[in-house]
Amino acid sequence: MTQKPNFLLFITDQHRADWLGCAGHPVVRTPNIDAIAAKGTRFEDFHVALPVCMPNRASLMTGRMPSVHGLRHNGCLLSERANTFVDVLAAGGYATASFGKSHLQPFTDSPPLRKEDQVERLVPEAWRPDTGKYTKEEPASFDKPSDALFETPYYGFQHVEMATSHGDQCGGQYGQWFRETVPNWQELHDPANELAHDYTCPQAYRTPIPEDKYPTAWVADKAISYLEERKAGDDPFFAFVSFPDPHHPFNPPGKYWDMYDPNDFDVDLPYDAHQNPTPPMQHETKMWETGEEPAIPQFAFRASDQHVREAKALTAGMITMIDDHIGRVIDALKASGEYDNTVIIFTSDHGDYLGDFNLMLKGAIPLPSITRVPMIWSDPGMRKGVQTGTLASTIDISASILDRAGLAPYNGIQGSSFLEALDGTQVHRDEVMIEHNDGGPRMGFTKAVRARTLRTKDWRMSIFAGEAWGELYDLNTDLRECNNLWDDPSVKDVRAELTLRLVDHLTFQMDESPRATRLA
Repeated sequence: MTQKPNFLLFITDQHRADWLGCAGHPVVRTPNIDAIAAKGTRFEDFHVALPVCMPNRASLMTGRMPSVHGLRHNGCLLSERANTFVDVLAAGGYATASFGKSHLQPFTDSPPLRKEDQVERLVPEAWRPDTGKYTKEEPASFDKPSDALFETPYYGFQHVEMATSHGDQCGGQYGQWFRETVPNWQELHDPANELAHDYTCPQAYRTPIPEDKYPTAWVADKAISYLEERKAGDDPFFAFVSFPDPHHPFNPPGKYWDMYDPNDFDVDLPYDAHQNPTPPMQHETKMWETGEEPAIPQFAFRASDQHVREAKALTAGMITMIDDHIGRVIDALKASGEYDNTVIIFTSDHGDYLGDFNLMLKGAIPLPSITRVPMIWSDPGMRKGVQTGTLASTIDISASILDRAGLAPYNGIQGSSFLEALDGTQVHRDEVMIEHNDGGPRMGFTKAVRARTLRTKDWRMSIFAGEAWGELYDLNTDLRECNNLWDDPSVKDVRAELTLRLVDHLTFQMDESPRATRLA
């Protein structure tokens, strides 16, 4: 057994905090994740730095907010100049490995959805081009045999086995493996061979790909192989096990497709529950009423009640499949003899509206369904079930891991260790700031959104740059955020105080690294 603790970090994609059995969900079954929580600390009020994949994953890795680390929205990249907490672990003697989705660089080669710049700019950007190689997650980088090693180190990882994109047609090294091991892979990827079903929800289709060939199984298989191949006396390890689900499209394979019945799910927060819908909510409703489709599958949209139920049933199937494979990985960890020296962590990169006010996916409105994510920390030093209501943020994960490993973080990290709050008796944060940046206009906005949210135990306030409206919710009387008090004169003093506190947070959004090297 190693002296320093190992770390096994599970992360899902687009997974709400309340969609776990241990979080009280009445339908979805997650016994293996529940077992981690039963011997660990489950955070009930844990929020992302920004509720979109790439920016928040970069915040997890760096312990810094998107406006500081530079990966502001999907399609940007995390500079290879950026250090991560995994770099610190590797420097401290840890073996570091990543399995599944990384998404610190774009994994498509498609240009962004924006108007072409018609201005002739002799110098196009404020910064000269970064000299790093930023096509490592794009499809062309995986046009080679599956046994070809991924070029490392990769943001601190010494070993990488990557799955890119989502659903049953993930790419990366998974895609290479799938093409090599499945003789009829082209048939299985052909939409014409979709299995019959009666779902009509957008992005719901029944994949013919077998369960054991689906990306969720592949990610678990690779993590299990890594654990099995380790030998006694090896360096302590950090393993990042990243499942691309339960992100849309909604296509759980095999028995997971019809494991749940749409009629078992409620539309418990319909559009009509909001007393004064915000302009983006109104815009999505108008699109739905006129039958206008979103420009791309990644855009949020309003759905009918039936479509919400269908999406919930299929999402539950994806989550239970992940849970089953997490159980396999935990069994392999126990068989390796390392369970009693391994910190097990479970979280997600952001949530999903998943029917809140009939919205689906994620967007600029920072409802808790997309900003609040699962966070479980099960430590061999304290294997007992604890729930804590303290606020904490994705940027705190890196500082906490380094603290537990006994390694100092680099200068410029913004997160702080929550280890002292794991027993449930202490407050880690009184409030968290959440960013939102878009690459282009959507949800009725005429410009790319720049929004900032301050969330306390009592209030959620969000401002949207250039807009005359904002959001203010009293979480003591309106936990589900149905009554926007932004223009209510009775809370004008609260709005003023929260604004000043948000300004205080914004004042600290500057890069403190590198430190000055001269007096002047």
